[in-house]
Amino acid sequence: MMEKTVKRGTRTGFTTGACSAAAARAATLGLVGGGVPVLIETLLPNGDRVSFSVNDGQCDASTAHAMVIKDAGDDPDCTDKAHLTADVCVLKQAAGQVILKGGFGVGTVTMAGLGLEVGGPAINPVPRKNIEDNVREAAGALLETCSLEVTISVPQGVEMAKKTLNARLGILGGISILGTTGIVKPYSTSAYRASVVQGVQVAATLGHDIVVLTTGGRTEQFSMKELRHLPAACFVQMGDFLRYALDEAVAQRLPQVVIGGMVGKLTKIAQGETITHAGRADVDTELLARLARRIGAPASDCLEIAAAETARFAAERMEALGLLPQFHQALAEEVVRTLTATDRYGQQFKLKVLVCDFDGLKVAEANSDD
Repeated sequence: MMEKTVKRGTRTGFTTGACSAAAARAATLGLVGGGVPVLIETLLPNGDRVSFSVNDGQCDASTAHAMVIKDAGDDPDCTDKAHLTADVCVLKQAAGQVILKGGFGVGTVTMAGLGLEVGGPAINPVPRKNIEDNVREAAGALLETCSLEVTISVPQGVEMAKKTLNARLGILGGISILGTTGIVKPYSTSAYRASVVQGVQVAATLGHDIVVLTTGGRTEQFSMKELRHLPAACFVQMGDFLRYALDEAVAQRLPQVVIGGMVGKLTKIAQGETITHAGRADVDTELLARLARRIGAPASDCLEIAAAETARFAAERMEALGLLPQFHQALAEEVVRTLTATDRYGQQFKLKVLVCDFDGLKVAEANSDD
């Protein structure tokens, strides 16, 4: 029998923010000392100090260049091996300032709602502070007579951004510089989780008072057809991160949330899982058997559903019995009951659940105010 879980790596890595700060620190040390070091110790946002190897070090009296290659550890991050590059330039017309800019491969913010200046670089607040802290620490007395302009760039950023949700969030032309601690934990997919939260924040600024959360591309396409009057930025592919999406919807005081999904993920939600990754918990096929029993499925079929490994088995058995619409309706209603019964979400928003089949066709809908 095949194991349901796969052994995962445990090696931690570093965020794009931490690598950018390390490159900026190295370049600044080059300005101060006349040569960019090949190994530096840098300050992380969490207060730790760690060492980074530095590449492409170059400097003269007024400019310096350094690059750090991101190591994401065992996290499946699309920005792994990105070249986080810093160019630091001396500005003589002022003293004491650290001015941060985004270069090639760093996205530009074009929509409100991200907590970042529209038109500015997509460098999140914690990395901004971490970059400045490292530059100031490395610059020392140099900032008493001049200011420093720091430009962060990522040569592969344009291509890497195509694998992210940045365009949906209005971040164009590159990746975001992210990170809250500086450390990437294995399989945390922290960058994706952050983009889900940002997506909800953007949706909250659009004036439609709604966010539509979907589990992937197929369910998003289905939901967009059902709610075609809404702009694309109202739709957020939350993946497995329902908890973070709903928490942000509550924080943004959004009055309505729609969840679009298929039987597998919806079963996880109905059983109370708000992080729905396959490795977190097995599908509760007993729950599916109870739903099947409730809509009149024969006892023998319900026993087989309870003994099965997947939610899809239940859907296929219900289809064979001609009970698929009723089954999906019962599942949608169970999702609504489960989420609205929690203290965490309760009456915080109106909830609609839209269900599609494996062909992306609508099969059920349930609402919290029915």
